[in-house]
Amino acid sequence: MQKKAFKSNYSFKNRNRSNDSRKKFFGNKVNNQGDREISRYVKKAVAGVVKEEYIPKNKFSEFNIHPKLKENVLNRNFITPTPIQDQAIPVILEGADLLGLANTGTGKTGAFLIPLIEKVLKNKSEKVLIMVPTRELALQIAEELSAFSRNLNIYSATCVGGASMGRQIFALKRNPNFVIATPGRLKDLINRRCLNLSGFANVVLDEVDRMLDMGFVNDIKHLISLLPAKRQSLFFSATVSRDADNLIKGFLNAPVRISVKSGDTPENVEQDVVRIKDKSKKIDSLHDLLIKDEFKKVLIFGKTKRGVESLSRILQERGFKAGAIHGDKSQAIREKVLKLFKTNQLQTLVATDVAARGLDIADITHVINYDLPATYDDYVHRIGRTGRANKIGKALTFV
Repeated sequence: MQKKAFKSNYSFKNRNRSNDSRKKFFGNKVNNQGDREISRYVKKAVAGVVKEEYIPKNKFSEFNIHPKLKENVLNRNFITPTPIQDQAIPVILEGADLLGLANTGTGKTGAFLIPLIEKVLKNKSEKVLIMVPTRELALQIAEELSAFSRNLNIYSATCVGGASMGRQIFALKRNPNFVIATPGRLKDLINRRCLNLSGFANVVLDEVDRMLDMGFVNDIKHLISLLPAKRQSLFFSATVSRDADNLIKGFLNAPVRISVKSGDTPENVEQDVVRIKDKSKKIDSLHDLLIKDEFKKVLIFGKTKRGVESLSRILQERGFKAGAIHGDKSQAIREKVLKLFKTNQLQTLVATDVAARGLDIADITHVINYDLPATYDDYVHRIGRTGRANKIGKALTFV
């Protein structure tokens, strides 16, 4: 189907928008305050921004790790560690607890997987629990683990909701060295007596701020209470709220603190707004953006599952190669759609905030906030899906 341009009714940064129109998006926050809210979504990208260059103390070839593990790391073109990897890997290898604060896309997964695989290689009785907020992040970590541990006879189980409980129970019966899980499914498996955490002396909590946002604080506290007192604990988060600080006190023992945060939003993501004058023309405005040549690989965020599904279907009817992921999709379908998007068989992926964390998909050219995010933190994590690996990305927010 040919994708034609529609005469849309939008403008970029139209400062003459009426107060009544603003109220639709900001309630009573109009005039200067409304403009201030909108201005948070506008920022020019800085290509080639001059920063103080980080000079790593290590190279992957110099880390004191098993030769086969080192070969797997180097085969993935990991030559120079990122700041979080450079600073965290030696600390974890020494057995210390760690509190790592870092923006999304900074290489945290490699920072904890590489030294923990080394620990397992030295003692195959070691067990590692990695707790994460979303299925997508769990699967991504599992993929990374598989690549790093290739031909090393290390087994893992990924335990997430929306996937076959039977298969996960079978995987646990193989006595895996690594268990990667979301809190809800972890509780289910423990309640069924399919998993005992008392043998896990190595524990990672990743994207802790997101888990707390999703209401997992009590589950996490309960799961921590089931772990052995003597353990190595690693805690990764973008922010440390009061709840997170309370978890740290009960979870970590004299942790080494590493912070490589560089600001709320990346310098290489250009951010702008699309002001919609007529809400009925909103889909036409999106259409006219997507037919432009530069919109090669686009991640669109919507508020609700139903809205995301509807938008994806409308885009398909208009001739776009589009797919959708949200909480009502089965895990198998979500994995299939993500694979199609990763391999460029889909131009557009429409998603709820389930995709705002943990997705590491190369070369996303644009993130579009079709619906406003609930919080600014959600906005930060949404737009962090583009502009990765120091490339220029673009983020547009419909207001």
